[in-house]
Amino acid sequence: MLKRTPLFETHRKLGGKLIEFGGWEMPVYYSSIMEEHQAVRTAAGLFDISHMGEVIVAGPQAESVLNGVLTNDLRKLAVGQGHYTLMCNEQGGVIDDLYAYRMNPTDFLLIINAARIEPDVAWLERCNAGRATLKNASAEYGALALQGPKSAAIIDPAFPSASCGGTLVPRASDLQKNQAGIFLHDYVTIYIARTGYTGEDGFEVVVPADHVESAWSRLMEAGWSHGLKPCGLGARDTLRTEVCYPLYGHELDEQTTPIEAGVGFFVALDKGEFTGRKVLARQKAEGVSKRCVAFRMTAKSAPPRPGYPIWNIGPDARRIGQVVSGTQSPSLGVGIGLGYVEPGFAKADTAIEIEIRGRRSPAVVVKKPIYRIKNVTV
Repeated sequence: MLKRTPLFETHRKLGGKLIEFGGWEMPVYYSSIMEEHQAVRTAAGLFDISHMGEVIVAGPQAESVLNGVLTNDLRKLAVGQGHYTLMCNEQGGVIDDLYAYRMNPTDFLLIINAARIEPDVAWLERCNAGRATLKNASAEYGALALQGPKSAAIIDPAFPSASCGGTLVPRASDLQKNQAGIFLHDYVTIYIARTGYTGEDGFEVVVPADHVESAWSRLMEAGWSHGLKPCGLGARDTLRTEVCYPLYGHELDEQTTPIEAGVGFFVALDKGEFTGRKVLARQKAEGVSKRCVAFRMTAKSAPPRPGYPIWNIGPDARRIGQVVSGTQSPSLGVGIGLGYVEPGFAKADTAIEIEIRGRRSPAVVVKKPIYRIKNVTV
């Protein structure tokens, strides 16, 4: 049986088209993917991300435990700051990619992927070995993502209370990128972080599960005059693909390393030992056998899709890789995607072909991101 978020009935009332996603019944769109995508790029969109997981790691050894498990360096985080990081196995493969926030000097909040909650928690418990307090709070919380250039104008009217923890900023709109604070909503504490998965300015709000519906209503009420629209998974995917954000199960998995995936910037090899470090350090020094590249189609064709073969061009044409994410870009009006290719074909401006329904169509490797945001000021 599929899991449902606290907003399931809200999605049905709004006419959301519901699909299965990672074991959850979630809206893929309400009006259309194109309309919702453009709302986020020009105004604001509101996503239900309550399917994602929350793990709290606390205690004097919490930082040490997490720094031995995660690739980024938590010692660099002040209270109220967060960053993107990855959790790897001994072979350097990615167990999950996540956000880690230091909410108090010895307390950390991890936001993890929905389909990875059980393996993540099991891995963390194994590596923790009782040294820190580790709590899987995923069932206790829901979460919302407010994204788009007008999100800062919406967040304060929706949650007008002053911050009561974290960065101690007076308003949520005073948060800087990747900062988080503790605020009040319906007399309960909530977490608000200035981050997101679309490339636009925005906020993610973590709320006790029985208050998610009121938080959604408060945001929709505050945002309707700014053009805020409810958005589904379809727009979330096209938005993140345009800015080349990885999706677990596509760009990332347990057989793929952060170096291969092109997110080596979030691997702090200089911080000391952590799980998978030896493999990642070797790949950094010696190179890899595959690289994740961004591409765009250069002629009219059907959109590229995951699993489609990638070919090089020339008399020695052969299959050199595979698409892992692909779509028709609503912002650019062309097919775009991400794929793994042999390193010799990973350089920007390399001409390639994508095999779409048995026919090869021309494309070109491009620098990431495929679509560049022009209106983010934080």
